[in-house]
Amino acid sequence: MQRYFIEVFYKGTNYSGFQIQQNANSIQAETEKVLQIFFKDVFQLTCSSRTDAGVHALSNFFHFDSESSIVSFGEDALKKAVYNLNAMLPDDIVIKQIFRVAANAHSRFDATSREYNYYIYQDKNPFSVDRSFFYPYALDLKLLQQAADLLLQYEDFTTFSKKNTQVKSFICQVKQSNWRRDQDSIVYHVEGNRFLRGMVRGLVGTMLRVGTGKVSIDEFKQIIEGKDNTKADFSVPAQGLFLVKVNYNEV
Repeated sequence: MQRYFIEVFYKGTNYSGFQIQQNANSIQAETEKVLQIFFKDVFQLTCSSRTDAGVHALSNFFHFDSESSIVSFGEDALKKAVYNLNAMLPDDIVIKQIFRVAANAHSRFDATSREYNYYIYQDKNPFSVDRSFFYPYALDLKLLQQAADLLLQYEDFTTFSKKNTQVKSFICQVKQSNWRRDQDSIVYHVEGNRFLRGMVRGLVGTMLRVGTGKVSIDEFKQIIEGKDNTKADFSVPAQGLFLVKVNYNEV
């Protein structure tokens, strides 16, 4: 039995999310389907990071085990297989690479951190509609950064987890938290060892209230410490959110 990693990137607009779901299309379902057709075997993929409906990714991973015909493929043959698989996939999903890993490598549990960007645009732009959030209100970037810096002081992010999430702990280690201007966009970048359901969008929505002066830094601190998700703002839409990187020490 040989284990493989698959790296993919995708535009999530037309999908219910990354992980397979009943009665809804997903990145995993489309990927499993073309693997089965090409390699003539059934594949069960394990995902590294679940993204919600409408969320995009510049890099995400699956792993799977196989003892089918894929095991006989050398490195060059796998590259050719990637080309053929991409020809079969919808235009909004792309396989970057498939590569062999150690038998105990795990795409989810071996990840040391994940990095996300959230994109905001403030001037009407038809090319940003499904890849960014239109927010035409005055924002104080210094206040936004003060709020972002504050997150590095905390580990309990109960406030920024949506209800009905099945996790045993709300502890997350945020390693980077920065706002910046990037050409016509305002971008929030965050890196953490793990993220709770809805966490990045909750952080962004709540910090936008700080950036517009509706919530003070002291009030933002109280929101974090209150551990009450009804005080967070999860209203920012999915299309502005990108999973940009999943980090591993080695695989």
